[in-house]
Amino acid sequence: MTRDRSLRAVAVRHPVSTLCVVAIGVSVPLLVALLVAGLDVMPGKLVELVLLTALAVVITAWIGGRAAVRRLLAGLTRWRIGVSGWLVVLAAMPALTLAVALVTGTLTPPPSGWAEVAGSWLLIFVFVLLTASVWEETAWAGFVQTRLMARHGLLRGSLLTAVPFCVIHLPLAFEGAGWAGTSWRDAAINWAWLLAALPFFRYLAGILLVDTGGSVLAVAVLHASFNASGSLSVLLPYGWQYVPAMILLTVIVAGLRALRQRGARPPASDERRPALLS
Repeated sequence: MTRDRSLRAVAVRHPVSTLCVVAIGVSVPLLVALLVAGLDVMPGKLVELVLLTALAVVITAWIGGRAAVRRLLAGLTRWRIGVSGWLVVLAAMPALTLAVALVTGTLTPPPSGWAEVAGSWLLIFVFVLLTASVWEETAWAGFVQTRLMARHGLLRGSLLTAVPFCVIHLPLAFEGAGWAGTSWRDAAINWAWLLAALPFFRYLAGILLVDTGGSVLAVAVLHASFNASGSLSVLLPYGWQYVPAMILLTVIVAGLRALRQRGARPPASDERRPALLS
């Protein structure tokens, strides 16, 4: 009997691989081509976002129909994650980024006051959340990471998600100064920070998915907060402080999670649901 080799059949058998191969295979060459040509990369980023979301929705529909699509998109409406959950996803990143800058002597006084700094952060956060992270995380958290964690567990599934998530972001090392204006040394430094941050980011995203019952919204808010924190105007050049801040936040959340699991008996109905974000 001949195996069906159509895209739909392949996607149903290998949903995560199909999404990653198609999304990376289209987005990365397109972004590189725009950068080399000296053109604005925004159209390429838009294509990436649309492609990621469309692939996640279409492949989900092929696998489980409309009911499965509704379950995928339901993660965007799970907002009841508790006060501690909102502090983690919304406020922790800017606070820890400023703390890292203060400790390392890379915090500059705001010329127009802290209210302007907070307002600028909020504008960037809302813009990133609505135009990028909600759509990205529908694919990465709701589709890819959820499946990989179900198959490989929280830690391994999160680290596996970090691999394609990192690859698709590699061309953006040249976004700031353009292809001609970015040295390979500067790109390598950017990639080093990326490689340092993303495994921790995806592991924290995995914890959020488990502890909130699959809130893609929580991960999207964390994603937007992470990006906005790297753009704080009071940081010295390169804005690297948000990377150790993300690592520190992941260690704190994971540590508290482990302590609470050790100190309390897990519910018999679902041993994976600790109390951190309840």
